[in-house]
Amino acid sequence: MKRQPLAPLSQRAITLAGVVGVACGWLAHRVWDGTNSTSAPLVSWLQPVSLAVIAAILLLLAVITRKQVRERHLLEPQKAVNRLVLGRAGALVGSLVTGGYLGYAISWLGYSGDPLASRRIWLSLAAAAAGLLIVVGGLLLERACRIDPPEADRA
Repeated sequence: MKRQPLAPLSQRAITLAGVVGVACGWLAHRVWDGTNSTSAPLVSWLQPVSLAVIAAILLLLAVITRKQVRERHLLEPQKAVNRLVLGRAGALVGSLVTGGYLGYAISWLGYSGDPLASRRIWLSLAAAAAGLLIVVGGLLLERACRIDPPEADRA
């Protein structure tokens, strides 16, 4: 039986995670408003900065992995698999987080009376942009883990 290669993460899965994130982010604000217990959570600069740091780590790891895969002797198979899983998880979770912050930002668009609405929108959009960088970093890391099949398998 011939082994099938592992397929790259599908655009459908990434899109679905993003759509679920948008729905959850929008719904979180609506549920929070419905409880009327306290004001909705603020988004601080900590969230987008933290997400940007994670994205930078994934992007750096993608560059390092690509170099190591070209020089096959530098990357152990277990490390390659770990990085592949990290890349795929990063892309999916990054898409979910991007959608979540985007949905949260969208949910504040009609609140011109709330003095913090504008701040919530802009910081949520910044966090969504950083989440998108995580998606890119995850996909690049996944792609960096690809190796060409041995010559015997090509024939």
